[in-house]
Amino acid sequence: MLRGKNILLGVTGSIAAYKAAVLIRLLVKKGASIKVIMTPSATEFIGPLTLSTLSKGPVLIDFYEKNSGEWTSHVELGLWADAFIIAPATANTIAKFANGLCDNLLTAVYLSARCPVFIAPAMDLDMYRHPTTQGNIKMLKSHGNRFIDTEYGELASGLTGEGRMAKPEYLAEVLDSFFEEDLPLKNKKALVTAGPTYEAIDPVRFIGNHSSGKMGYAIAEELASRGAEVVLVSGPTNQTLKDSSIQLIHVTAAQEMYEKTANFFEDSDIAVLAAAVADYKPTQTSDQKIKKEKDNLTIKLTKTVDIAEALGKRKREEQLVVGFALETDNELDNARKKLEKKNFDLIILNSMKDPGAGFGYDTNKITIIDRSGATKSFDLKAKREVARDIVDEITVKING
Repeated sequence: MLRGKNILLGVTGSIAAYKAAVLIRLLVKKGASIKVIMTPSATEFIGPLTLSTLSKGPVLIDFYEKNSGEWTSHVELGLWADAFIIAPATANTIAKFANGLCDNLLTAVYLSARCPVFIAPAMDLDMYRHPTTQGNIKMLKSHGNRFIDTEYGELASGLTGEGRMAKPEYLAEVLDSFFEEDLPLKNKKALVTAGPTYEAIDPVRFIGNHSSGKMGYAIAEELASRGAEVVLVSGPTNQTLKDSSIQLIHVTAAQEMYEKTANFFEDSDIAVLAAAVADYKPTQTSDQKIKKEKDNLTIKLTKTVDIAEALGKRKREEQLVVGFALETDNELDNARKKLEKKNFDLIILNSMKDPGAGFGYDTNKITIIDRSGATKSFDLKAKREVARDIVDEITVKING
C-alpha cells in the first residue's frame, strides 16, 4: 500500500511529461507523500507550478534555490524516499544513469538513492529499439533498477509502435503492488506455455507455424509481477524475458513440450496454455537432408500429442487451466466446444478476421469465455495490456 510512503518522482524532457500530473494526483489519492524533481528540459513541456500544486510542495530543479541560495541536498532526498520513479525517462537520462553521468539534480539523486528505483521510458520507436538504448536498459536492470515497459501505440513522431510511456494508472498500480504485503498471486505456482513447436522433416526442415511467443511471454511476466512463481515452457522464439525470477525452459517439438509441461503441471495452481502446438508431425524423420531429386515429395503426417487435452484430463478441481483458440469461422461456438473438450476453466478467443490480432503482431484482440459460457470482449490492445486483462480474470477466478 502507498499510504504513508515517500515517493520521489523524476520528470525528464519528454512530450509524455504532461502525464506526470495525472500520476501525482493518483499517488496523492492513494496516500503517498510526493516530491518532484524535474530536469531543466522537462520544464519546457509542463510547468513546475502545475506539478507543485498537485504534489503540495516545491518542485526541485537545481542544486540550489536561485533567490535564496539555499542548497538542495540530493543525499537527503535519496534517504527520504521509499521509492524513486522516473516517469517519463528519456533515452538521454537513461544513458546518463547507465554511465554514471551527473550533470543535474535528478541524476545526482539517482546516484545517491538507496531506495528501489522504477524507470518508465518514453521515446520514439527507433530510439527505444536502438541497440545503445537497449544496452543501457540491460545494464540498469543488472544494477537492480525496475523498468516499467513502454506501451504500443501512436507516437509523437507519427510512427506507431513501442515507446509510449505506460499509462499513469498502471504506473501507480505498479508502485502500489510493490508495497503490497500480499500480492494477489503470492504463493501461487503458475505454468505457462508459449511460442510454436517445430516438427522435424529432416535436419534442416520442419513443420511449424507463425507464432512469435509474445502473448505467452507477456502473460508469464504479468503473473510473476503479481507474486506467482512462474515456469515458462517455450518453443522456438526470439522473445526474451525481462523478469529473471521466471524459470524458462526451452523446447522444440510438441512431444518435448508435453513432457516438460507434464512435469510441472501437477504442482501448478494455474496453467496458461498459450503455445501454438503443431497439430501434425512427419510420420518419419530423415536423418539426412532430403535432396531435391524428384518433382514431387510426399510426406506422411501423424497427429502430435494434444497437450491441452492430456493435461485437462489430469486437472484437479482446485486448478485453473486457461486455453487459447485461434479461429477463422464460427469463432464463439468453436471456442466453447474446445473449452468443454479440453476441460478448460477459461478460453481466450482470437479471430483471424480481426486486423492486428493473432500471430506476429504486437497487438491482440480477445474475448474471454468461462465455463458458464459468459463472454467478455476487449478492444485491440498491445499484447502486454492484453496480458493484464487475462491475468485480471485469472486472479479473480483463482481467488474465488
